[in-house]
Order: sequence, then structure tokens, then C-alpha cells
Amino acid sequence: MDNTMEGIKKAAVLLISLGSETSSKVMKLLPEDMIRKVSYEIANTDMVSPEERELVLEELVETSSARQYVLDGGIDYAKDLLNQALGPQRAKDVIDVLTQIQLRERPFNIVRKADTQQLTNLLLNEHPQTVALILCYLQPEKAATVLSQFPDKLQVEIAERVGMISSTSPAIIRRIEKVIENKFSNYVENSTENVGGVHTLVEILNSASRGTEKNILTDLEKRQPDLSNEVKSSLFTFEDIVGLDRLDVQKVLRDVENTMLVLALKGTTEDIREFIFTNLSSRAVQNIKEEIQFMGPTRLSAIEEAQQHVVAVIRRLDEAGEIYIGRGEQDAVVK
Repeated sequence: MDNTMEGIKKAAVLLISLGSETSSKVMKLLPEDMIRKVSYEIANTDMVSPEERELVLEELVETSSARQYVLDGGIDYAKDLLNQALGPQRAKDVIDVLTQIQLRERPFNIVRKADTQQLTNLLLNEHPQTVALILCYLQPEKAATVLSQFPDKLQVEIAERVGMISSTSPAIIRRIEKVIENKFSNYVENSTENVGGVHTLVEILNSASRGTEKNILTDLEKRQPDLSNEVKSSLFTFEDIVGLDRLDVQKVLRDVENTMLVLALKGTTEDIREFIFTNLSSRAVQNIKEEIQFMGPTRLSAIEEAQQHVVAVIRRLDEAGEIYIGRGEQDAVVK
């Protein structure tokens, strides 16, 4: 029986020993995959001997006590107390179990869940070594974003310190973690969080399917016309391509694969097709028309996905300052 199954077996024995009422409360706190594994083990356990029950409960008490000792005075303090209470070998076994548990409980959990901008604002005032340590525990993408907000000179210094870190005392990590958590809590309480609003709605609609987008905008126009107009003024759709300058359209078309363009044009009005065709060579236009003609019936979701791909290219070029986005009001008709 491997170590993982030993742990699940112990969990099953513990939950059986605790009784159904307490066990049900504990189960609610477990991850879904763990609930399934432990439930299976419980279902396949016919009986729990008094010896098994006593061993599991003893280990639970010992591990819980050891964890508190570590929190109170560090790992050496815990070892001393456990050696006196349990003897060297048993103390080592308990510490090993506790170490495995702690490895699964990564420090700085609050900063991994924190808003990136708020976290950046907080860390800008911290010592480079502290920042470096925290970055080691962040998701790589978030760490990169935070690091990019520092001045160039500090970026290098922090990066160097990250590369030089090999190990850090758990006690030091806990002290820094506690300080950062307190600072972050105070920072969040004293700052306002920007959530929702037109900008957020636009970002959501930009990521939604075109069917969802159209449904929401149509209903929103009836219920809150002013809000609908404000959203539309910020939301770029495939039909708005007719509002682009001719040179900008040509830049976009150069970045769109032919297969995507053909599929996107399959679901547009004749006016939009003709607008696109005026920005292509006659040979390219003829090829596209032939491909559309021989394509046959096409799933609406595939057409919408292709149109979203074109819009993503337009937004990318706009954000890069290579084109300027304007808006049009035409609507598409899928034939």
C-alpha cells in the first residue's frame, strides 16, 4: 500500500471514528477529488478496530500539537518538545508528517489570490529581498507582471536576489508572511476596489460568443438605452470593420488567415463583404467568392468564432497603435 493510500486510509478511519455528524462537516471542507477517494475507502471499510482508531487519533493529536509548537517557536522548539514527550524516533516521524503537510500548504497564499495591481502597489515600498522572496511563491505570470512595474534598476536587483535564493528558514517566511498579510489587509481596507462598470461589461462581452453579445445588447437597449449606447460606443464588433480606414483594413487583412476570413465573411451582409473586397486584389476576391460558394451550410458557432478571430486581430493592432478603431452600426445576417 503506497503512502497516498495510507493517508486516505487514515482519513477514512478518522472520519468513521468521528461519527457521521462531525464527519459530514469535515467532508464539506475537502476538495472534490479527495471526497471521492475517502468516500470510496469508507465504503470499502467493513470495520475499524480499536487499535486502528487509537493510532489514527493519536497521530492526529500529535501532528496538531507539533504544528502549534512550530507556530509558537519554530521547528527546533517543536523538536525539543516532541523529543521530551514522544522520544527521538516518534518525534522524527511526527515532524516528517508535518513537513509533508506544510509542503502542500504554500506560504503567501493571500498574495497569490490578491489583485495584481494592489499587490504591486504594496510591494513597491518593500525591500528588494522581501519582494524577491514573495515572487518565488507567486504564479510565474503574476510575478512577471509585478516585477515589470518596478524601475529598471530594481528589476535587475530583485531578479538577481530571486536567482540567489536557495533556501529560507520557515520561521523567517512565516514572519514576513504575517507582516505582508497585515499590510495587505490594511491596504485593502483603506483603498477602493474598482469592479464592474461599463469597462468590465465591455471586456466580458468582448470575450463572450457573438450570440450572447447580441442577446444582451438587444435586451439592454430596451431596458437601459443610455447604458446600451455607452457599451456600444466602447464595444467593437465584426460589423464595425466598415468604420476602419482603408489602410487600416488592409493591415488587418494581412494578419488574418485566408481560411478565417472566408469563414467570417460567410456570415455577413453583402455590404460588408463588398467593403472587404474593395481592400483585396481581384484575384483574392475571386478565390474567396468561390470558397464561400462551395462551402455549403456552415455552423453559426464556427462563423462567429472566425469573426471573433478577426476582431481579436483588430483589437491587437489597435492596442499596438498600428490602426485606429472607429465604429459602425451595421448588423450581420447569416445566410
